[in-house]
Amino acid sequence: MSKVISLRDIISALEAASDDSTSYLDPETGEIILVTEEERLLVEDEGSEEAPAWERELIPKIRAALEGDRWLELPDRFDIHEWSIMEQFSRAQKSERIRRELLDAIHGAGAFRVFRSAIRRLGLEQSWYQFRDEVLADIARRWLEEHELQYT
Repeated sequence: MSKVISLRDIISALEAASDDSTSYLDPETGEIILVTEEERLLVEDEGSEEAPAWERELIPKIRAALEGDRWLELPDRFDIHEWSIMEQFSRAQKSERIRRELLDAIHGAGAFRVFRSAIRRLGLEQSWYQFRDEVLADIARRWLEEHELQYT
């Protein structure tokens, strides 16, 4: 029997997504663990003797998440595609000038940094984070529904 999953916990895990980590959900308990690339390699190489005690304690859970059928992999940064979210936000702006400035910001080198700078300068930070949170909530809901998990 699956536990009712916290949508907020799933969103938080999506926010923590990075290129070198993956989050997993145990649908029976609602627990989420973040597994870094380093931890994954530690489990695969069985080099846990060198790991600190706190990390060695996590290894059985990490191994269960990586090798078992019970734990589910949450969407990763590729699935979330933050650049696309920035583009959607930019296109949703009512002002042509602001829309153009944000769309220009997300193209070229340093797009994420330039975009963050632009939203700060334009006073759109709060709007951006609200928009991003709503998109992440939609991704989380779709993922939970796809896995037929109840959530609150």
